[in-house]
Amino acid sequence: METKQGKKESPRTGGWISALKFLPLVVFAALVIVFKLELLLAAPIATFVAILVYIFIYRGNFDGAFEQGLKSARSIIGVFFILMFAYAVAESFIATGVGASLINLALKLGVTGRTVAVISLVVTCLLSVATGTSWGTFAACAPIFLWLSELVGGDPMLTVCAIAGGSCFGDNIGMISDVTVLSCGMQDVRIIDRVKHQSVWSCGCLVLAAVVIFLCSLHLPNAQGDVAEAISKIPGEAYAALAEERPVALELLSQIEHGVPYYMIIPMILVIVLSFMGLNTLICLGSGMISAMLLGLIAGTTTFPEWLNNQVLAGFQDAGGSVVIMMLWVSVFGGIMNSMNTFDPLAKFFVKISKNVQQLMGWCGILCLVGNAALADEAAQVVTISPIIRDVVEKNVECEDEKAAYALRVRLATLTSSMGIYGSELIPWHCFPVFFAKIASSVYPLHEFTAMDIISKNYMSFIVIGSIIILSFTGLDRFVPMFGLPDKKRVRLKKETVSPV
Repeated sequence: METKQGKKESPRTGGWISALKFLPLVVFAALVIVFKLELLLAAPIATFVAILVYIFIYRGNFDGAFEQGLKSARSIIGVFFILMFAYAVAESFIATGVGASLINLALKLGVTGRTVAVISLVVTCLLSVATGTSWGTFAACAPIFLWLSELVGGDPMLTVCAIAGGSCFGDNIGMISDVTVLSCGMQDVRIIDRVKHQSVWSCGCLVLAAVVIFLCSLHLPNAQGDVAEAISKIPGEAYAALAEERPVALELLSQIEHGVPYYMIIPMILVIVLSFMGLNTLICLGSGMISAMLLGLIAGTTTFPEWLNNQVLAGFQDAGGSVVIMMLWVSVFGGIMNSMNTFDPLAKFFVKISKNVQQLMGWCGILCLVGNAALADEAAQVVTISPIIRDVVEKNVECEDEKAAYALRVRLATLTSSMGIYGSELIPWHCFPVFFAKIASSVYPLHEFTAMDIISKNYMSFIVIGSIIILSFTGLDRFVPMFGLPDKKRVRLKKETVSPV
């Protein structure tokens, strides 16, 4: 801001000013965690607090402060179009029977007390990839597998944790997940490139988690259970709870009970194949919507008006009515916070203690986890922390070429997503374990689940978070196909003169 004499006033400085910059974040966290306010309300309130802090520190005005946030929002506009398509695909896949065909196919394996938790993990992983919704997957599968576990003598705690871990698999790697789309958009990388980068590692985590869960189940009975009987055991109050919390789960349960043709799995396969062929994400998602509609017409699970109005339109409305608006506000909030260099001290500390690029990437992952714990929302963490860690890496890492720089951004997108999705399941006050515990207790009234119960045996989350941190810090990721970072000849820290963060 310029004075009457035309001189530009310098911003206020000092230790207390650095602390003041964190006030908007504290307000944001308090509104979400303590007062349980929805993000659609918490984000705007925190944004206006950030604007006031910005005006005070930089002696500016409202327009100048808000413009800093708008710069951030403008950078992710393209993401919103993909999000609308992703939500429409999810609606189509659920309504036409794509998700139900996956579950019924997997349940052909046979369920016993020893295998119910493992099968629930695998089924929820597949369903979450097909539908792109972790909460919807959990709500649809929890009543089935918890009552199956009861019938065959399984461990309900192990089963509910397996369902929680599997439900988030698609949110972390699925093409139609909002977090996948957002994390890639914030780092300016293609979704399919990130999926390829982490596919072997993610599947490896799934296999390892399945082995651990099976070993923990060896002492349980080996008698086989019946899915139809399990569904018939679900009490009326469980259906009422699902109707209130996650109505889409009721449709899935009905399809699973009555059956859908196995060829309804084709739309999901088509999306994956076209993605790996390198086609534009909108084309891949659009093909999924259209193929689900065509096959649904043959299977009798939908009609063209239903598909157009109740699935595509509903998906667009769901995205625009909540997620897009919330992300716009969180993006503006993050832009203002970043313009004040709020996280500079922490970022500089990470750069200082990092001896190489691997360690710096590891610390970026830790920062994502801290941000997720502070904001108690994975999408808010992705939008707020992504620009910070990207800035840290771009200013403090020398890359041999653009390909190497792109590879680092792909890893950053993986970190923000993984720490956001699976990190959430290890944070007791986060919305994920709280929601999962609430749904599980509603559909399985024989046990009152808590957020700590969801965390206790969540081996999938422990393995995902633990492995990516260890692999990043140690450089052992180079032994995982497609998951390794560029070698030291291609990327290195700026050792002699570290650029300001």
